[in-house]
Amino acid sequence: MTDVLWRPNDQKPRPPLVDGEVYRPDILEIIERTIDELSPALGELSKDILAHPELKFEERYAHDVYTAFVEKRGFVVQRHYLLETAWVATFTQGQGGAVLGVNSEMDALPGIGHACGHNLIGIAGVAIACAAKTALEKLGINGKIVLLGTPGEEGGFGKVKLWDKGAYEGMDVCLMCHPAPGPPYSVSLSSCLALVRLKVDYSGHTAHAALSPWEGQNALDAAVLAYTSIGLLRQQIRPTHRIHGIFEGEDWVPGIIPDKSTMYWYVRAPTTKDALHTVERAKACFEAAAKATGCSVEISIVGSIGNELVQNPVLGAELADVGNISYLMPGLHPGFSLPTVPSGGNHTSAFTEAASTDTAHEVCLNVSKALAAVGMRVLTDPDFLSKVKIAFEEGKRNRGD
Repeated sequence: MTDVLWRPNDQKPRPPLVDGEVYRPDILEIIERTIDELSPALGELSKDILAHPELKFEERYAHDVYTAFVEKRGFVVQRHYLLETAWVATFTQGQGGAVLGVNSEMDALPGIGHACGHNLIGIAGVAIACAAKTALEKLGINGKIVLLGTPGEEGGFGKVKLWDKGAYEGMDVCLMCHPAPGPPYSVSLSSCLALVRLKVDYSGHTAHAALSPWEGQNALDAAVLAYTSIGLLRQQIRPTHRIHGIFEGEDWVPGIIPDKSTMYWYVRAPTTKDALHTVERAKACFEAAAKATGCSVEISIVGSIGNELVQNPVLGAELADVGNISYLMPGLHPGFSLPTVPSGGNHTSAFTEAASTDTAHEVCLNVSKALAAVGMRVLTDPDFLSKVKIAFEEGKRNRGD
């Protein structure tokens, strides 16, 4: 079977550019030149972030190096913006005009570093913002750029927290990108699954496991039974849905019937509505396990619900923790491919290595150029921006928002 994914030893050439009309070639020329000139410095920034991985909401080193980088290049920087490790860098040219938002993610994963490529996502945001800033300056175009350093993407819903605090107010659109395995030099506009995170607490009663086990209500048995039931439920849910989880406890020893156990579950589906429906089916498994073992159960949703990613079709046509933000404002979040080893996709140590290569840097800046061009059309073409907003409102109506 032919392997369509890009592998590190592939010698496939970069595909030729497709013929077509370019909006404002003068803008595109400035974007390409600016990012090419910044490439060495952005490469060093990426390696610096890779060498200093930090977990969600602990991105203090990343906060400091990113803010120093963009401040040096003429942005007005607010450090510790609304959250301790968040930051914002703005540039305004003239009076009025549209507002372009860009996200730069920063956090890494426990034990495996930047295994989701946030070093690349971070420098892509910087590249987009710097290129758009240069174009505004050189061509005398009115507008504003807002680059957000967004902490806590990996399970922390950092962008949602920033939205709730008003960080995205005033933006007309928001852009970012994300690396993943894929065919050579490919860019995709796929979505991502909606996510509901659950915590399930079982409470029972301890007893001596040999002397009088019948006096106990076994919370570990409840967790095991629930885990098994979810395994059976997976046969009856759609192949596009996902349910995955773990269970744990404290002070468990073989001689004592455990009276406490805790489970953590992620339920995912193509839409938020579908995810919530599957949550109800999972709850039935948790409740049945409690009844069977004589335990009580408490089920709670942890944090915010993660909406599916909604790609704005008008922004996407121009291109040819964002799902929640794309529900709330027009956005574009393309994925771009990196060379990866087999079974070395996102959230593996092999992907950390993939995100460190020169090829990864090259393709990251290629998609950054494309996104900067999309952003500049937002800032210079009112009719285009109007179509973007109309498409966003139509999407909301279609979802029933």
